[in-house]
Amino acid sequence: MAEKPARVALFVTCLVDLFRPTVGFAAVKLLEEAGCTVEVPRAQTCCGQPAYNSGDRANAKAIALQVMDAFAGYDYVVAPSGSCAGMIRQHYPEAFADDPGLLPRAQELAARTWELASFLVDVRGMQAVAASWERTTTYHDACSGLRELGVQDQPRRLLASVVGLELRELTGAKVCCGFGGTFCVKYPDISDKMVGDKIADIVATGAEAVLAGDLGCLLNIAGKLTRQGHSIEVRHVAEVLAGMTGAAPSIAMPR
Repeated sequence: MAEKPARVALFVTCLVDLFRPTVGFAAVKLLEEAGCTVEVPRAQTCCGQPAYNSGDRANAKAIALQVMDAFAGYDYVVAPSGSCAGMIRQHYPEAFADDPGLLPRAQELAARTWELASFLVDVRGMQAVAASWERTTTYHDACSGLRELGVQDQPRRLLASVVGLELRELTGAKVCCGFGGTFCVKYPDISDKMVGDKIADIVATGAEAVLAGDLGCLLNIAGKLTRQGHSIEVRHVAEVLAGMTGAAPSIAMPR
């Protein structure tokens, strides 16, 4: 008897929903190619990270409860964002550590929540994708995915199978771009210096495009590239892996 397909719930994320829905469609395509049945729970909202990082633990926990309800019963929860996946995997159990009644629910959800590239490679065993893209690219490792979830080799392994793509490693690929959620609002001058340094490293590679797995980083990088007049494409790695680079233009922010 054939193995029953994994039932996966896609955690779309706020930024994907509001700024780049193409990433969500690309994630669905990749998950289906990995043999999963995909559903998008309509009741999902924010993961609660902005409130949690700002010290508003009460509202963060209230949001987390909504997420637990919305994603109950699925085999896996997958997000095209190390930031949101990291919030659920790492910080939900922390948020409910003093609540023995709810801690098991937080831990159970955390255990079946994954970042997209990590899920495809580490859980589903995907080694290659059927995509092509004639570009020289570089890759930025978003902080949460890298440090909280160990996402680093997985996207590169899949990118290596994209026909026509040349990956040029970025100096300081592991260094923060300066977005950091509310960090860029609280400390704009520091944030601007950090993203300026990141842009200099990206430009130095000579790459035609920069990729990452977190839309927050990509929006920040795209904004600075636009303000400096660079024509480097900015894309979520899922769009490239799914062969959907023609579905939307390069990410760009107003000057």
